[in-house]
Amino acid sequence: MFDSYHRKISYLRVSVTDLCNLRCTYCMPPRGVRLKARNEILSYEAIIEIAREASGLGITKIRLTGGEPLVKKDICVLVRGLKAIPCLEEVTLTTNGTLLAPLAVLLKEAGLDRINISLDTLNPERYRSITRGSDIREALAGIEAARSAGFQKTKINMVLVPGFNEDEVEAMAAFCGEKGLTLQRIHHYSLDDRGETGDFEDAERPYACGRCNRIRLTADGKLKPCLFSDAEIPVDLSDIASSLKRAIREKPAHGKSCTVRGIWQIGG
Repeated sequence: MFDSYHRKISYLRVSVTDLCNLRCTYCMPPRGVRLKARNEILSYEAIIEIAREASGLGITKIRLTGGEPLVKKDICVLVRGLKAIPCLEEVTLTTNGTLLAPLAVLLKEAGLDRINISLDTLNPERYRSITRGSDIREALAGIEAARSAGFQKTKINMVLVPGFNEDEVEAMAAFCGEKGLTLQRIHHYSLDDRGETGDFEDAERPYACGRCNRIRLTADGKLKPCLFSDAEIPVDLSDIASSLKRAIREKPAHGKSCTVRGIWQIGG
């Protein structure tokens, strides 16, 4: 399906939870976020049904995000259900990697196609600083587990934080080359002002608005046509297709700002 500006919308990013086991300084509040009641968030069954309707409108790729999607119990059940939808070509997942080691083989067996792993530094002290206390060895173990499980085309998401890790890009590229990974550089941005991000030649993300092919689904059942917009469309589970069509139709030409959500609620 095409939006009002002739962009083909083929990609749905699904935030399965607001929760995360890390507290990265550019993303999560120091004390974490409130645990929502079960009836406040979408069930796996509802997500699968939304994905099924989305595939009928031309969505071919789904990425599971958070928060941290691996904090969700039985995430492999969701992956398996999504992979059973015939028209979906790719189901992927973005994770910080720290919970991945015991799950990598199970995710592969469930049919997950690819994984992106967030890693902003290779320096243990810097990692502890930016995550507010976590151990880089857990993330590195997750990367090795993904490789051992047979995942291909794994990307390392490196957020470029001014004054913090810009001097590590070459080292990260070498690390990725050695491990058979792809480095994806992401400019640090604020949801408050899309204008701050501009269009950068030295990073792969975020995309320029004219190239955007995605919409987003939040854990509490809202469709976001644009990352940098306050617009949200509640999913009507009795008429999912109409909700999806409205989200695509209302996608703006250029995002400006989002003030109603934190980045941990949208999954980037």
